[in-house]
Amino acid sequence: RTLFPYTTLFRSVSQSRYKLEHSISKNDIKTQEMLSSEIAARSLLQAIDARDHYTYGHSIRVAHYCLILGQYLEFSSQQLYELELSALFHDIGKITVPLNILCKPSGLNSEEFKVMKKHPEMSYEILKAFRGFKNIALNAKHHHEHFNGKGYPNNLSGENIPLNARIILIADTYDAITSSRVYREGMNAEVAFEELIQFAGTQFDPKLATTFVEAMRKFQQSQRQDNVIPLKPTASQKKAA
Repeated sequence: RTLFPYTTLFRSVSQSRYKLEHSISKNDIKTQEMLSSEIAARSLLQAIDARDHYTYGHSIRVAHYCLILGQYLEFSSQQLYELELSALFHDIGKITVPLNILCKPSGLNSEEFKVMKKHPEMSYEILKAFRGFKNIALNAKHHHEHFNGKGYPNNLSGENIPLNARIILIADTYDAITSSRVYREGMNAEVAFEELIQFAGTQFDPKLATTFVEAMRKFQQSQRQDNVIPLKPTASQKKAA
């Protein structure tokens, strides 16, 4: 059920999910409803994949980056699960956006952007219909709110923006910068980190933006170490051993 089963991160998330599923009591209706609704929501995500593969891949990557930060912040299994689902389905409202706008191979004009800006509210309308998804729907609705109150759709600011929505915005922006599109190549991670820090306190929660950069660098370093192939020891190393 994990999205990136080959990474240490998602093996850990899978273990957290397993613990969550097997620790909930029969009386924990909310979590049972979330687990059940997840299956139905994933079918909509598959429909998005058939319609626009980029948005599908983007949703998976954003969930991946959110969980890196969530684990770095030592979220509980329940918190990680809600963050994962919120990130995975944050753009599900794009299923209502016309393809000529959604897949336009260049910048959007003002009228097209007005249509695109409706997708968080459409995500909310879709997700709130799933039992147990109240918070997930709200996180999706507010993932384009800015820390300074100049985002959309409701001009929320600071900690009035749900925590998971603030995390999703950071991961969403990171992926938008580092992913390649038809009209441009993706930039490297350091460029994205610089932009996150530059706009910390205006667009992004400053503490979360700084912590995201720390978490991503640590994760990337661990991945590089995991991929290192040990060299054969030299004669002097063998003698030292």
